[in-house]
Amino acid sequence: MPRRYRIAVIPGDGIGLEVVPEGLTVLKALAAQFGFELELEPYSYSCETYRKTGAMMPADALDRLEDHDAIFLGAVGAPGIPDHVSLWGLLIPIRRRFEQYVNLRPVRLLRGVKSPLAGREPGDIDFTIVRENTEGEYSEIGGRLYAGTAREVVVQESLFTRSGVDRVMRYAFELAKTRRGHLTSATKSNGIIHTMPFWDERFTALSNEYPDVEVDQYHIDILSAHFVQHPDWFDVVVASNLFGDILSDLGPAVVGGMGLAPSANLNPEGDYPSMFEPVHGSAPDIAGKGVANPIATFWSLSMMLEHLGQHAAAVRLMEAVEAVTAEGRALTPDLGGSAGTAQVTAAVLEKLG
Repeated sequence: MPRRYRIAVIPGDGIGLEVVPEGLTVLKALAAQFGFELELEPYSYSCETYRKTGAMMPADALDRLEDHDAIFLGAVGAPGIPDHVSLWGLLIPIRRRFEQYVNLRPVRLLRGVKSPLAGREPGDIDFTIVRENTEGEYSEIGGRLYAGTAREVVVQESLFTRSGVDRVMRYAFELAKTRRGHLTSATKSNGIIHTMPFWDERFTALSNEYPDVEVDQYHIDILSAHFVQHPDWFDVVVASNLFGDILSDLGPAVVGGMGLAPSANLNPEGDYPSMFEPVHGSAPDIAGKGVANPIATFWSLSMMLEHLGQHAAAVRLMEAVEAVTAEGRALTPDLGGSAGTAQVTAAVLEKLG
């Protein structure tokens, strides 16, 4: 019997409604080609749902999502809905309920794509950011006092636990062992007096357990500069929630832009479904124009297939994507081309055969 996967599909908002159907078309083609089956279940959780109901998703949404092999998300966010409402109403509850404590974001310069960095060629930039995804700086601890007055006080607390820090660092060390054996830690322990020295201490302690992995660490400010000036230095980078979030937008920027920004929100143990999403946002400025770049969507689906154990299909998809970028005939405007979303999908399907 062929393996069957239940996938929860959340197109979301903006260009998510455009790139997700294209992604599903490619996913179905791969299923037919590699002999696995899909049970795709759509969920209309979005800012439009918030406008109608006052919530991004219904009260039992997480219970509905739990019984799936994976979650495929398009984008979240819409004009008129504050970003903290959409984020804390959908993404963060999913990440936390399902212990998706690893946010994995690969950064690679694809063949045929021009980096904004002078003289960089495919092979020069290939690293992965491992972001802690459930605690750190993105905490609900805090509040306001005397709101709206001259005495207003705002407090926001970070939350770092040894178990949370250790598990994401161990994942990063193990990943580095499968790549080039080099792990970089992002820190700011010269300015953030409690959490970042603790982060550094745990990194040092765990590095002693991985003598075969070369390690270094940089403060986040100079690390950001090195991403631009020396992206070839990096293999795997591990960072706290906030720093990882920032770095994983800067990373795609140096290899062509946010249209090339895939991600995986992983529960590595497989106790809960993991979630896969392009992280370009809902892009309301181009929504509805049919020009959104679907490559980050295809790349995220490749990561999903890899997570589900469909290694050959995952590799084949990225081979097809890179064949299209190398050829240069079907590139969206953000990559200097004139093709639409559907044209890029057709080109990828052609390469898949």
